[in-house]
Amino acid sequence: MSRQAIQRLGFAVLTIVAVLVVAPIFLVVAVVVFRGLQGISWEFLTAMPRDGMKAGGIFPAIVGTLLLTSGTALVAVPMGLGGAIYLSEYAHDNWLTRAVRLALVNLAGIPSIVYGLFGLGLFVLFLRLGTSVVAGSLTLAMMTIPVIISTAEEALRAVPTEFRTVNLSLGGSRWQGIRRIVLPQALPGITTGIILGLLRAAGETAPILFTVAAFYMPQLPRSPLDQTMALPYHLYVISTQVPNMPGTIQYGTALVLLALVLSMNILASVIRTYFRRRRQW
Repeated sequence: MSRQAIQRLGFAVLTIVAVLVVAPIFLVVAVVVFRGLQGISWEFLTAMPRDGMKAGGIFPAIVGTLLLTSGTALVAVPMGLGGAIYLSEYAHDNWLTRAVRLALVNLAGIPSIVYGLFGLGLFVLFLRLGTSVVAGSLTLAMMTIPVIISTAEEALRAVPTEFRTVNLSLGGSRWQGIRRIVLPQALPGITTGIILGLLRAAGETAPILFTVAAFYMPQLPRSPLDQTMALPYHLYVISTQVPNMPGTIQYGTALVLLALVLSMNILASVIRTYFRRRRQW
């Protein structure tokens, strides 16, 4: 068999494998969109749930998801970015930093249910925050920080060393070089890592199951120490715990959560493209 024939065969096999992987994803999305659109309405998006969540809307779940994602970002982004800057720009390459990086990789792969139990023990019981927005946000932040640190550090280390050398040769301090040169050049990768971490937090059910999520709460939280509904947990409840739940409500909720995740992905792509065009290498 000639080399060209082998290449064509290899491309054909890769194409078939790619189609087999991608086709089920598109099928699931198509089913969710088709059946979910039948239940989407203005009332569904803006009304409070009633009749045991069999009627009304999912407004508290939408607001709760946005609150938890925002709270997670407020905690995880500064800590994750600060940790990445220290590991990339200040820490020496020794056994301790290698152990920290290995720990971060392992923490990023820990099942979310473990973070939920950790949040229950630390924030809910030990710190006595109760099942609240604060406890849920802190738990999701602890789950998100390793992802942000790992991806942001890789983005910072990918910036050529020449940028740092030129800054020092012109009399700039290390922090000035990081703030004015390295960070702007690494923003595409940093943004991707932050959005990926927040996407995981927005779609998780297990961590908020123990720390914040309410089964049925037809009102908005009045303080950070209140419980709240959230789309992932709400979808789990109406799909498994509520008998005779209309399918339009289930698929409508799934479509709203899918739209939220996709919108965050699109936002990340736009921001990444914008900063890549301004990158100087």
